[in-house]
Amino acid sequence: MVIVTFVACDDDPTDFTPNACGPIETFESGLTANVEIHVSPSGDDGAGDGSESSPFATISRAVRDAVRGTAIRVHEGVYSGGTFLSDVRGAESAPIWIGGVDGESRPLIDGGGEGIHLSEVSYVVLHDIEVANSANNGINTDDGGDYGNVQATHHVVFRDLYVHDVGGTGNQDCLKLSGVNHFWVLNSAFERCGGGGSGSGIDHVGCHNGLLAGNSFREMSGNAVQAKGGSENIEIHGNTIVDGGARALNMGGSTGDAFFRPPLSTTSPNFEARNIRAVANIIEGATAAIAFVGCVDCLAANNTIVDPQNWIFRILQETTTHDGYEFLPAQDGYAVNNLVYFERAALSTDVNVGPNTDANSFVFENNLWYAWDDPGQSAPSLPGTEVGSIVGLDPALVTDYRIDASSPAVGAGIRLSDVRSDAVGVCYANPPSIGAFEVF
Repeated sequence: MVIVTFVACDDDPTDFTPNACGPIETFESGLTANVEIHVSPSGDDGAGDGSESSPFATISRAVRDAVRGTAIRVHEGVYSGGTFLSDVRGAESAPIWIGGVDGESRPLIDGGGEGIHLSEVSYVVLHDIEVANSANNGINTDDGGDYGNVQATHHVVFRDLYVHDVGGTGNQDCLKLSGVNHFWVLNSAFERCGGGGSGSGIDHVGCHNGLLAGNSFREMSGNAVQAKGGSENIEIHGNTIVDGGARALNMGGSTGDAFFRPPLSTTSPNFEARNIRAVANIIEGATAAIAFVGCVDCLAANNTIVDPQNWIFRILQETTTHDGYEFLPAQDGYAVNNLVYFERAALSTDVNVGPNTDANSFVFENNLWYAWDDPGQSAPSLPGTEVGSIVGLDPALVTDYRIDASSPAVGAGIRLSDVRSDAVGVCYANPPSIGAFEVF
């Protein structure tokens, strides 16, 4: 797994510097618990008192006694799935931690309809837990159906999780987020969730102000990350995606009218997604690497894209104006400084453009395109405009798709004010290299 180390300057991704270099900081940074409650497979919810010597048996029982500043220490072992936690409220200076114990293996939440479900929570940190074999979602976090209330669920950190083998042949997700505001998903692994072309590693519906960094995704059916349903201001940075499904990064999508957060407006235009940013990710395989689906003002910058199976990008519109609701088309996308290493024979088209989009408003700039099986056919066919790109030169990729000093990608990008660190937190030079890694 790639560990990302750039910093958010405060706990609000609306005003942070998204890609500054240094360790990531959240509301929990520098804080320690002042109360500990212990949970163990050998514990007892009736006779236990939550101490280390007399632990509870379930997280649900431990949460009943949690106050602000509490750490629920979940000891290694196997726990049954189906944990539902509601109205868990920490504070900015005294969050509530729920997770494994330093020096022990991750506790495993095994089976159940859902492994863990958090509803109407704030200032909560879920960490160092493994979730597997649930029938539906692995971890589900939502606003309890209070779609218009941005305070229903907010300020949640998910870190160092391992969620895998969730669902079966349908739309089941490793991590399902609905109506979550101000959140972080950090240094976690997601594998084999959903099936039949559906299911996501992380699925957002109406989520706002989020950062996904340093995660790994493998063997997805639908996509690694999806953000739709009115989602806005989410950065997907420095993640590694291998076999990411139909659309490895699906910026936008298709959402039922009743599920948008905030609720749909009849007086102003609506959108599936806005200001979703895919930055410095490594994307290997997938039917399409990145899809802009009803996505407005969305960015794909400094990604390294390797061997997409059918398309490099898709520009689509699945939700159109209807029933008095105006929807903006996919428009004003920006694809810049991406390194695309592909097999020409595998692609049907470079960019799949669907109806009802404003594809000509997209801008492509300073990308490197290299068809390794036929370098002379590296030039892509693109909508909109493209300037400053490198075509047909071998990027000389080395271990883990990094570049060395011999690569034509070195120093060939353009500086963006909001793209500062690469996939592992190294500051990009000025001018930056093309792709997910600065030269080493």
